[in-house]
Amino acid sequence: MPSPQAVNIFVIVIITLLGAYFLYHKFTEKKGVTHKVDPKIAKYSLIKIREYILETFNKFTNVDLNDMRLTDEEYSRLKSKRLELKSALKGCSNGDLNDKTYVKTFIYDALNKTYDLNETNINLVIPFDNRKKLSIQDKFEILLFKYKKKYGFDALTRLILDHNLDELKSEIENGETESYIINEQEISDIFNYEYKNLTFDEKLQIIVQRVYQNMKGFGVIDEIRDMRIDGVSGGVSGIPESFMHVVGDYDSYSQQLKPSTEPKASDSVWIFFGGKLINLAFLSFGSEHELRRVGQTIYKHNNPGQLSESNGYKVNDMKDGSRVVVVRPKLAETWAFFVRKFDSNISTLETIITDKNAQLPINLLMFLTKGERITAITGPQGSGKTTMLMAMIKHIYGWHSLRVQEMAFELRLRKIYSQRNILSFRETDTVSGQEGLDLQKKTDGAVNILGEVASDPVAAWMIQMGQVASLFTLFTHHGKTFNDLVFSLRNSLLKQNIFNNERIAQEQVMQVINFDIHLRKDFDGHRYIERITETGTDLDAKELGSNVIEYKDGEYVVGSALSEKSISEMKDRMTPSDAEKFSAFLKENWG
Repeated sequence: MPSPQAVNIFVIVIITLLGAYFLYHKFTEKKGVTHKVDPKIAKYSLIKIREYILETFNKFTNVDLNDMRLTDEEYSRLKSKRLELKSALKGCSNGDLNDKTYVKTFIYDALNKTYDLNETNINLVIPFDNRKKLSIQDKFEILLFKYKKKYGFDALTRLILDHNLDELKSEIENGETESYIINEQEISDIFNYEYKNLTFDEKLQIIVQRVYQNMKGFGVIDEIRDMRIDGVSGGVSGIPESFMHVVGDYDSYSQQLKPSTEPKASDSVWIFFGGKLINLAFLSFGSEHELRRVGQTIYKHNNPGQLSESNGYKVNDMKDGSRVVVVRPKLAETWAFFVRKFDSNISTLETIITDKNAQLPINLLMFLTKGERITAITGPQGSGKTTMLMAMIKHIYGWHSLRVQEMAFELRLRKIYSQRNILSFRETDTVSGQEGLDLQKKTDGAVNILGEVASDPVAAWMIQMGQVASLFTLFTHHGKTFNDLVFSLRNSLLKQNIFNNERIAQEQVMQVINFDIHLRKDFDGHRYIERITETGTDLDAKELGSNVIEYKDGEYVVGSALSEKSISEMKDRMTPSDAEKFSAFLKENWG
């Protein structure tokens, strides 16, 4: 029987040990100290798998084949595979889907054959067997994977349309205005409704994609970028990292600033879908570092030069023809990127002009093109100017040679019209758009296509070119009204000192530009031609042009008749059969 004194000492020791235990855990939690994890379990984390794949890449691409005692056939085969992998690792970050597939296949084989994954431990990587433990990113990527198996690159489109995710939401948090937004609850509800057990192979493919996108791809937007949508952007909403020190609530107890719960810039993922900007509020890059990594990677196709603080933006194209714009601090408040995709499959007037009486503008645009009219396509961003331009080019007579000038390759006309005489130029760091246009005069070009008239030199050169250098020109511009278009081009002539007199400069513009096709996009993404305007002759008129076709109450209607001068010149440039069809078209609609 122990003495009372011994019992007291024992109790004091136990209390002291318990106190030390709790103090230790409180300290480590506060300081963020992590406890040791069973190495057997840690092996099946995404971080460890990524480290293993990086090590495998390094070993395979850097090993000295001469030390492996290979036969000549084995040496040649391994050398060839190594060169293929090196090329794919370089090209997969440029938007090359073939290179991406090759790298993912390599990762799949490495994990499947050498990483000891089985039906049980694969759930330690991503908890496929426990819905409650899956993150919202896990759920979305599983959904997108299943849809992609069924619908290919239309997967995201089908996911959105099947569940009406592109509808305008009027009840937004924090009293913000109406918006197109897809939230976590919607994705979770769809996942719970549609989720079915995955096979081992499907789980492994999802893990491979996660490893790839965080290592060589574009993070959470990697698969989204490949989808058949209008575009994707990141870093365009939320609080920039540089602002975080001035946001948050003051905690009077700790006398410290509590971290803000507001979304950060790295939580910003938006898509451009069906003419609508939709916020994928459930997705996040996870950190400013990851957003920056994606921004530094996504523009690198064809080595366009370094993005630096002194040169804070880059405009480039990707391997698949997408246009990419990247900005960074100090030019912008945070890292951000914008990828615009131009679907070459949607290239006919019939597929993009669909409202009531659509055949009226479709036929007129065909005749304007065949009649060699210098035509502007105007409208706000996202209204479909580039797509309209691509569709109109189909109706240029096949014997004409086309010369294209762009800031970045977007039209990709030779992909659509591979049998035609087409050559495209773009601006570079050493060759300006104006120099490119000047060069076109020496390349046997009959028709000039300008992807966008966005600078004074190009605008002034375009007007001069329209007078003497080509049969006719098609171009896009951001003018809001026809008067704005004329005044903008007039001012460019004045700024370039081509004219000193405002009236003479305006007269030159109105003599060169024949028609303006103005596009609009409604809040719900509906795109249409608001008006087709013919240039007038009265420099002092309140309206410098007259609308020959307008969009009213959901249908296209005729307006003013075309001028006799335009009709005569257009017929002179058409084939006899097209001229007859044009006459019949005019008589049917304008009498």
